[in-house]
Amino acid sequence: RLEEFLKKEVDLELSTLPDFEERVIDVSEVEQLMNSINAISAPCAPVINPQAPNVATGTSLRVCWGLFSDDTVECYQLCYKPVSNERYSDEQAEHTLKVKETYCTITDLLPNTQYEFWVSALNASGISPPSERAVYVTAPSPPTIKSKKIRSCENAALVCWESRDINPVDSYTVEL
Repeated sequence: RLEEFLKKEVDLELSTLPDFEERVIDVSEVEQLMNSINAISAPCAPVINPQAPNVATGTSLRVCWGLFSDDTVECYQLCYKPVSNERYSDEQAEHTLKVKETYCTITDLLPNTQYEFWVSALNASGISPPSERAVYVTAPSPPTIKSKKIRSCENAALVCWESRDINPVDSYTVEL
């Protein structure tokens, strides 16, 4: 039978033309979903550490912070300004640095001065909210000894000095 069937000519023409509808399929929702799967979200706010001992000199401070989430971070934006007791806000005194690590040493600061620091994390999706603000203080500059006022005797010495700092110094250590 197969042999007979294969010998026959078969007419494969359709008697009517197919009537297909032209459909436009909307894949925007699927596209959005696929993009959201691969996209990373903006990071959470970093947590700035309080000032640690021995991180200040008269003109520099080392500021550290951390991130308490598994967010992807490309860099950090560290902002700082001197703390001012004046009523008006001095916007020009605010400085911003881009940093790759979770720490930064800021130089060219004023001795015995309070600075307010805050940090934000950045990635391809955006910037995090800023951290809480932390106040750090630079070390006071060394006092100037008034050599003309030095007096001494066999069992005692009088040494006078003056501070070059604008802000008051808590205490001095005299070494012999």
